[in-house]
Amino acid sequence: MGPSRGRGHDAHDGVTAPEVDSPVGMLLFSVRQAPGWTAALVMSSAAGSATALALPAALARSVDTVLAGERAGAALGGLAALLAVAMAAEVLGVWAGSAQGTAVELSLRRGLTRRLLRAGLAGRHRFAAGDVSSRMVAGAAEASGLVSTALSVAAAVVLSAGGLVALAVIDWRLAVVFTVCVPVAAVLVRRFVSEASQLMTRYQELQGALSARLVEAISGARTIRAAGTLDREVERVLAPLPDLTAVGRATWDAQCRTVWKVSLLGPLTQVAVLAAAGVGVADGRISPGSWIAVAGYVGIALGLLGVVDTLMGFAHVRAGTARIAEVLSLPPGAGGARTLPDGPGAITFRSVSVRVDGETLLDGVDVDIPPGVAVAVVGRSGAGKSTFAALAGGLLAPDRGEVLLDGVPPSELEPGSLRRAVAYAFERPALLGGTVHGTIAYASPEATREQVELAARRVSADDFVRRLPEGYDTPLDRAPLSGGEAQRLGLARAVVGERRVLILDDATSSLDTATEAQVTATLTRLLAGRTRIVVAHRASTAARADLVVWLENGRVRGTGPHELLWREPAYRAMFTTAGEFVKEPA
Repeated sequence: MGPSRGRGHDAHDGVTAPEVDSPVGMLLFSVRQAPGWTAALVMSSAAGSATALALPAALARSVDTVLAGERAGAALGGLAALLAVAMAAEVLGVWAGSAQGTAVELSLRRGLTRRLLRAGLAGRHRFAAGDVSSRMVAGAAEASGLVSTALSVAAAVVLSAGGLVALAVIDWRLAVVFTVCVPVAAVLVRRFVSEASQLMTRYQELQGALSARLVEAISGARTIRAAGTLDREVERVLAPLPDLTAVGRATWDAQCRTVWKVSLLGPLTQVAVLAAAGVGVADGRISPGSWIAVAGYVGIALGLLGVVDTLMGFAHVRAGTARIAEVLSLPPGAGGARTLPDGPGAITFRSVSVRVDGETLLDGVDVDIPPGVAVAVVGRSGAGKSTFAALAGGLLAPDRGEVLLDGVPPSELEPGSLRRAVAYAFERPALLGGTVHGTIAYASPEATREQVELAARRVSADDFVRRLPEGYDTPLDRAPLSGGEAQRLGLARAVVGERRVLILDDATSSLDTATEAQVTATLTRLLAGRTRIVVAHRASTAARADLVVWLENGRVRGTGPHELLWREPAYRAMFTTAGEFVKEPA
């Protein structure tokens, strides 16, 4: 059986979906990323809350001291000290909050990148490039602010409770007057958080859709210009914009509806409490200085009603976290902890099936590939050839059955051990590594210049590389390459490492017939003794293989030498339908 498709833990990714798909989980994850800065942020929040609660009492004491004609130096000194502590706490909070959020954002983006790259193959996840960029940039930035947002809300709750207690200490009647508004405020705030979270999630989804369409359009700019469909493409890219605008307005409407109600409720409560305090001053129960303290404490107690903006930030955090968790829920890809033992490169498929989004790509495949042979995998488009190749080298794990490389399932192998045994070349190789030398040595960083040049000569790439401005040291962005030249660099990258298994997934499709024949013949001669799997579309390529695996609709239609399979009319028709002129093998 293949690995679980659910939310499995992968220690290599640094962050998993279960860690961040709930507010508590995300909060704990955020704290672990920067415990020192989190502690500093908590200290600044605690100090700020303590000084905020102490300031009205200090101010009241100073006023009463002055009105009583006593020396106010000590009282004013204490007031100044509290103000200094409050300012220091504010500065520390800004500094620590920025550092803590940056650390969390970095961890989230690193985890997202690792999970996407480990999930790997196109078609194995549903996220377009633009949408992924939106989640990684905007989603991670939003989610990283959870600790600061949670502390802001917690501080508001503590301050409100402290303000209410202070009012009760001054006169219990003031606390009674104040508490009349609390149930109404709680209902308003709770309703707002729920509505805003849903709206922000939808807003970010639409942003991702717009980004995805824009990336698609940019990548196809040449086709758009050639087709003269610029205006139509602009309309397609901007199609989500009306919905995006509507959701944005709905978000602001929700905030406005809550803000005006809270804004109205706050002053009414404040007037009522101050009026009750004024009666207390007139009756002699409350001193003039205490009345000033009441004014401060009622404002502090009403602070909970003023956290709508903070709760809006919490809605952003929830939306961003939800979108990140969706990406982290992707299957982690094959990868275990075992080391591949020495072996000749034998590959076995036992009742292997693969399904993606309800579609069966391979169904009950049983194949034995002897070590050291050249195998051509053939079939019509959609037959499952690339899936077969991905399974053979451990880029993909089966949903049912098992694939064995020298007796070990690739999904159980430590990725480094697997990659030292298996090399791939693809139809459209990603040229990574900075320079031509770097891209050939990308999977084998220990390769010397001599080994890189030898690999290039083996795949007929050395001549055109030497014609580049700086030869093998030419930066890739200054190396104009045709599709066939790029494929040959990908082939060179595959052969430079001397792996026991070499898999060419349509890696010669852009070569002209003569060059393809030359490259294939060279690889067949020089790499004899290694297992080679070639996804082939040409009868000539299949004819040079030792064994042919013929796939049809995800099943094995036949295996054997090309000459034997050629007797089947359906096999011959597969190549003639593809447009290749073929003749019966001699």
